[in-house]
Amino acid sequence: MADPRPIGIFDSGVGGLTVLREILRRSPLESTIYLGDNARAPYGIRTDDEVRAFSTEALDALVDRDVKAIVVACNTSTAVALGHFRRRYDLPILGVVRPGAVTAALTTRNRRVGVIATPATVRSHAYFTAIKDENPAVEVYEHATPTFVPLVEAGELSGPDVEAAVAEGLAPLLGARDAAGEFVFPLPASARIDTLLLGCTHYPLLLPVIAAVAGDAVAIVDSATATASALSELLAINGLDAPADQPSGPIHIQLTTGNVAGFRSVAGRLFGDAFVDVEPVELTAVAS
Repeated sequence: MADPRPIGIFDSGVGGLTVLREILRRSPLESTIYLGDNARAPYGIRTDDEVRAFSTEALDALVDRDVKAIVVACNTSTAVALGHFRRRYDLPILGVVRPGAVTAALTTRNRRVGVIATPATVRSHAYFTAIKDENPAVEVYEHATPTFVPLVEAGELSGPDVEAAVAEGLAPLLGARDAAGEFVFPLPASARIDTLLLGCTHYPLLLPVIAAVAGDAVAIVDSATATASALSELLAINGLDAPADQPSGPIHIQLTTGNVAGFRSVAGRLFGDAFVDVEPVELTAVAS
């Protein structure tokens, strides 16, 4: 049994493109429809009611396009509303929190994991709970980094301002560094995290800067690869794999509620010229 219908992928903006990239690597035969709600990003500073209302409208739009499964590639939406989505839609819904949490729990050597995410995701403690479910012995330190998503949405992925913002954002987990790169108030070795989980799909777009600030001693985990693997298994279990003999091959559609040129620019950095056709879409829900 095979199903040629596309997979729906939703994010508050461009961050979920990092998940889409891994899905295409893992499942190259699958067609996709990506919807980024860039006009209302960032979600991480919004109320839970707003996140739920905006996300539901976006998922409704994907369901209307007859997708066979949906990946909620937004950590904030996953943390706030995944249960609501699974009750609302009669098709497989996969979030990004648990796959990333499982990978982080398996990666840490000293059982100390730092999580950076949006304020809403940190407020939900979704990663704390998921990591503890996987291994109760792991110590989890969550920290909100609200300045990161606006940088990515603006296409600012490198440079002195980005480096300063990342260093400031990670300081509570790593300790501050001086101009020479040395820790000003180093944490004792027994108290340092050895694994940093990027709890927002926008953050991998800042990975070179984050890795440079964190240093070689800290393993960095993002949920994109783990989510793509989990999706592949989900499709196989449900008999939803794309047929290998599609005459036209896979089709990929990108939708954004925001600036098309800006979206295309970020997508081009990830996919080259493969994703040049970006369509505008209008979503108008307001939180009740």
